[in-house]
Formats: sequence, structure tokens, C-alpha cells
Amino acid sequence: MTTSKVLPALPLLAPALVAGTIATPAAAATVSVTIPRINVAEYHRPYVVGWLEPAAGGPARTVFVWYDVKKAGREPGTKWLADLRTWWRKGGRSLNLPADGLSGATRAPGTYQIPLPANLPAGQYVFKVEAARETGGRELVSVPVTVPVKKAGSASGSSELGAITIR
Repeated sequence: MTTSKVLPALPLLAPALVAGTIATPAAAATVSVTIPRINVAEYHRPYVVGWLEPAAGGPARTVFVWYDVKKAGREPGTKWLADLRTWWRKGGRSLNLPADGLSGATRAPGTYQIPLPANLPAGQYVFKVEAARETGGRELVSVPVTVPVKKAGSASGSSELGAITIR
């Protein structure tokens, strides 16, 4: 007759915890985007897009695009994405929208956290955020960033965008 023993799990984990060998996942870098409150008679939420470009040049990679995703008909929400001129010329016009994981509704004034793509190759990049608003202005803010992100970078807009911070 054989007997079996059920060993408690804690003693098996304890040596690893003591030695510090259990790895924790690396914290993903995030971008903090602030949309300022603008006191005007007719305020419309801005269309905002964020993308990464290699510092040495190369194709742009869209990280997020916020626009009127529900507006359809003769004048769909995508119609005014061309007002985000820099992004539009860098490749926005060829993006099939809505894009999974990238597209979202316009945002009210506030600060929003967006994770950077986890599969970015190490290197030097420029993160760009562009905003355009109906009956408002247009603004582009650039933040240089090194991946993996070890040092925070930030820049600030002056009208349509507030602080842009990468951590």
C-alpha cells in the first residue's frame, strides 16, 4: 500500500521569495495627455492623435486617435481627421478606421493615461500629439523619448493641448 502526501505550496515558494528570484513584469511606459479647459462660447471636444516616429526618420506608428467614432452618414466623424494635418500626411490617411485598440471617442478636458506599445524595439523616438478642434485651433507637441523609458520626458502645448508626459 502506498501513501501520498500533499505538500503545502508555501514551503516550495519560500526559497524563491527569500532569494528574490521571482521576476516582476516590467512596468510599461505611459503617456499622459492633458486636454485643457478652454472658455469659449462654442466649445467642441478636440480630435486628438498620438504617434511615434523613429528619431532618425521612418514610418509613423499611431498609438491612439480620438475622434467622433459614432458619427456616420454623409459627414462621418472620419471626415475631419484630415485636419490633424501632420499625422494625416505621415500615414493617418492610410489607416483603416476604426482601428482596434487605437480608435476612441473624443475626450472632455482632463488628463488621460495611454500605454505605449509594449513591443517597441529599443531606440530613440519622438512621440507626437496633435489636436484640432472645430471652430478652434490646431496644435502639435513633440516629446523625444528613448525606449526602454528610464527617464521621464515632457513638453507642453499652449492652446489646444496641455502637458504631455512620458514615464
